[in-house]
Amino acid sequence: MLRIPLSDLPADFCARALQWAAQFPHCAYYEHNDLQKSAPGTFSRLLAVASATPAAPASLAELAAYLDAEPGQPGPYCGFVTYDVKNEIEALHSRNFAGLAWPALHFFQPETWLHWQADAVVLHGRPAGVLAAILATEVPTAALAAVPPLQARMPRADYLAAVEAVREDILNGEVYELNLCQEFYAENVALDPVAAFRQLNAASPAPYAGFLRHHDHYLLCASPEQFIAGRQQLITSQPIKGTRRRGPTPAEDEQQRLALLHDEKERAENLMIVDLVRNDLARVAQPGTVRVPELFGTYGFRHVWQLISTVAAELRPGVSLPDILRATFPMGSMTGAPKIRAMQLIEQYERSRRGLYSGSFGFAWPDGDFEFNVVIRSLQYRADTGYLSLQVGSAITYDSVPEHEYQECLLKAQGVLQALSTSINEQ
Repeated sequence: MLRIPLSDLPADFCARALQWAAQFPHCAYYEHNDLQKSAPGTFSRLLAVASATPAAPASLAELAAYLDAEPGQPGPYCGFVTYDVKNEIEALHSRNFAGLAWPALHFFQPETWLHWQADAVVLHGRPAGVLAAILATEVPTAALAAVPPLQARMPRADYLAAVEAVREDILNGEVYELNLCQEFYAENVALDPVAAFRQLNAASPAPYAGFLRHHDHYLLCASPEQFIAGRQQLITSQPIKGTRRRGPTPAEDEQQRLALLHDEKERAENLMIVDLVRNDLARVAQPGTVRVPELFGTYGFRHVWQLISTVAAELRPGVSLPDILRATFPMGSMTGAPKIRAMQLIEQYERSRRGLYSGSFGFAWPDGDFEFNVVIRSLQYRADTGYLSLQVGSAITYDSVPEHEYQECLLKAQGVLQALSTSINEQ
């Protein structure tokens, strides 16, 4: 272990560290963007790398055995869970177009990891030579290569028709709410993933941001949403439902915040998901401990106001991370309610598999603490094929206006499009 005071490091140390780390086939970076005072929860700032991952788990069943097999592991288990892990939890399938082909689930034990503290960075694992290597790393300053306009996998007219069909399903009692997502993509893109992440993080700083490399697969994430976190047997989830554009002046911005706070449709969406999360947490909680410390909190980010609630519970003794994932995944904010029927209809209406979008990216410590986000406001990229994917969605209720839901999707895409200096071909 090596502890370096922040005062001894250059101002661009984070950028140099990530540039150095991205050379490894397994790299995970978790970033809070100093938003601890303006968000209900944030990631810890952590950077982990590995050259190889022997016996890495590829399913929830394998994850349980993997965690049990390494009781002396000193560092975090870093990894991701794609949306398609739903098929292992429930009798579901995924047969839509897949341009990304992530493994369903993957975790790795870092050979070296950096953990930022209030006044220092601590290097763990194999720190020999790491600090010198990071300080010697150059951060490229050239602009990103041009990214072509992104194409819609689901043409606009088809999306609007799908919203109407979901409203009919709601009227018929199939679901109360459904999160309908769509993909915008480009092919044969030569992207510098680290530079693109830096631009995305600058354009849309978020409390659950992160960068992930898994061989030729990359995730560039600017998520504002916590999926689930556990600290000393207290588990929390902070679903987001409700979005408004930021106002151009302080007065108009406050008007937008209040409009979001008092919008009956947005409150109804949020409350439905809070109830779903309460039920999910109750499956692993001590009886009588599930509570809602904050309902309908308004939080401002660079481009949007969000309506965020917090659900908390005390874990039952002996409950493992795989148990928690089986009880809570996928997160209700990205499915709808009731969850299983919503996921069946999602498969029917959407045109592409979500991959890591609406999955989760995070880490778990050997003592049982963990932090996982909801993968939204993100780019997925395959360096081997050049496939670039941006997915966005909105919650459909019976009161939804199709064109308004479409515009909400474009609003959520704004930060990513700004970072890439590109646009959407809406067809």
